[in-house]
Amino acid sequence: MELSLSREDAAFRDAVRTFIAENYPQEMRVANPETDLTKEQMLLWHRILYRQGWIAPLWPKEYGGPGWSITQRFVFEQETSRAGTLPPLAFSVTMVGPVIYTFGNHAQKKRFLPRILSGEDWWCQGYSEPGSGSDLASVRTKAVRDGDHYIVNGHKTWTTLAQHADWIFCLVRTDAAAKAQAGISFLLIDMKSPGVTVRPIITIDRVARDQRCISRRRARPHRESDRRGKQGLDLCQVPARQ
Repeated sequence: MELSLSREDAAFRDAVRTFIAENYPQEMRVANPETDLTKEQMLLWHRILYRQGWIAPLWPKEYGGPGWSITQRFVFEQETSRAGTLPPLAFSVTMVGPVIYTFGNHAQKKRFLPRILSGEDWWCQGYSEPGSGSDLASVRTKAVRDGDHYIVNGHKTWTTLAQHADWIFCLVRTDAAAKAQAGISFLLIDMKSPGVTVRPIITIDRVARDQRCISRRRARPHRESDRRGKQGLDLCQVPARQ
């Protein structure tokens, strides 16, 4: 299908194309960004897009999105793909950010969304576990309520770029009596929390391609929940214990 752009959208396309050509860091053009770039290098383009106001094309304007039309979003995606730019931090901007602005409470939105947009907070994903991949009903990492805290114990694997992460969003089992597909909560956990360990997964070429997160000690994070009964989501902020 050939897309025929309006004069305004064509001008927008040209502006995006020029901006990329003039601003994309050449040092980011490497064969394997995950292993060939440092954390600071990987954030270069993210921060440039943030300063331009283009870091979260799909976000509502009220939360920091650019307020683009569907066509402009498509054009931006097309131009960044065409130029081979490194996408913004997917786990931050694409995954956890929309969950927080959709289901989080006011305090969570105020705390986390600006830092996701700016790149101050790097997020990783805690879904898969040893023995639990796409079938998340088999998740075994547990979060047990203890007053105003959760005690989290378990393992997460394939937590891409966890060695750089400040926070991890995790699916954990909070109701052992519920059926396997229920009783699961979405927790936001500070990677500096006591008991959190990150270990590399070394592949056959002896390169750490991915990471594994382990929580073995009695971490006692404080519970600040926004519970949504219909969705079955318990969005909990888990800061590091002082």
